[in-house]
Amino acid sequence: MHDIKSIRDNPQAFDEGLAKRGLPEQAKELLALDDTRRGLIARLQALQERRNAASKEIGQAMGKGDKTRADELKAEVARIKDGMPEEEEALKAAEAALHGALAATPNLPADDVPVGPDETANVEIRRHGEPKRLNSARQHFEIGEALGLMDFETAAKISGARFVVLRGALARLERALGNFMVDLHTREHGYTEIAPPLIVRDKTMFGTAQLPKLAEDQFHSTDGRWLIPTAEVSLTNLVRESVLEEEALPIRVTAWTPCFRFEAGAAGRDTRGMIRQHQFAKVELVSITSPEQSGDEHERMTKCAEEVLKRLELPYRTLTLSTGDMGFAARKTYDIEVWLPGQNAYREISSCSLCGDFQARRMDARFRPREGKGPRFVHTLNGSGVAVGRALVAVLENYQNHDGSVTIPDLLRPYMNNETTIKG
Repeated sequence: MHDIKSIRDNPQAFDEGLAKRGLPEQAKELLALDDTRRGLIARLQALQERRNAASKEIGQAMGKGDKTRADELKAEVARIKDGMPEEEEALKAAEAALHGALAATPNLPADDVPVGPDETANVEIRRHGEPKRLNSARQHFEIGEALGLMDFETAAKISGARFVVLRGALARLERALGNFMVDLHTREHGYTEIAPPLIVRDKTMFGTAQLPKLAEDQFHSTDGRWLIPTAEVSLTNLVRESVLEEEALPIRVTAWTPCFRFEAGAAGRDTRGMIRQHQFAKVELVSITSPEQSGDEHERMTKCAEEVLKRLELPYRTLTLSTGDMGFAARKTYDIEVWLPGQNAYREISSCSLCGDFQARRMDARFRPREGKGPRFVHTLNGSGVAVGRALVAVLENYQNHDGSVTIPDLLRPYMNNETTIKG
């Protein structure tokens, strides 16, 4: 959410930021909406002041025995009183129009974000590991189905397309990956594990900017609530409507949860396999920081996510997303892409985003600085640490064997009854 005062102070910089995202100028329109709102506020204040003054004058006129003047003033007060509800409704409408316009405007990119229309302008910043080039490499769904442990047909009977049933060793492998990630982030990276709600209110989804912009990608309950598309929603809103002490920052929390996405904008993409599903598991990382900490925290969070892939010995690359490929709430995003031999390509497995105070303004989440006057908005960050289902995909494709079996990575074996191989 943007601060209208900041836009008023520097409309050119605001429009330049939107232009980097390929969007038209909006400052003039937003300021016009704010001018209407401010004009109505001033008019209401003037009417209230006049009503109060006229009420006092009634007493003075009565004291002087001037009944005619007193009656005129009473009539004026009555007219003002009768007209004020209409003025108040007009103000509510103006405030709603401004709020709606601001809520539909994406965050402005940081100065060091590459400018471009889409993923073609993303910039690779590092790689780790040598991509495996396997002869006749199979994709994960071919491996899983051949093992008899990955069942899309039965899932479709139960729930429809974009669901999967995992059986036996693959179900256990997915659980092992989630346990490993949570253990790594809590024991070594300083995150506190949270078991958050999976169903949330409108205002919670609004706080992290899933609403109103991304409503079509969400699952909506019959009572007006929403299934979370990511634990970011619940975790970030832990600090909503609060004023923290600066000494408590940074706050680092993690959660391993199922996530639910309608994927309305992904029709026809990744229709086979587990890459893009309506229900999937993810370990999420969220940080709440001061503005001065957030840049360093972004780098730290990304390294924490990368460490998961290093420990699993999975090749990956890290990119800075361009302005045209970045999410609605982000100021800057790093994507981590894992190598999939079956696709002979890197695929996204984590996005780590710095949102600045964009979400904090929507949640009214602030902190009280050690020095200076008044509370300030916190900065929020979120990232996948990492997507559990996609990690399962990466393990299957990178650890596949010619005989159809899959070698279990060393560090996961304690979670897998010390077994070394998955066989059909």
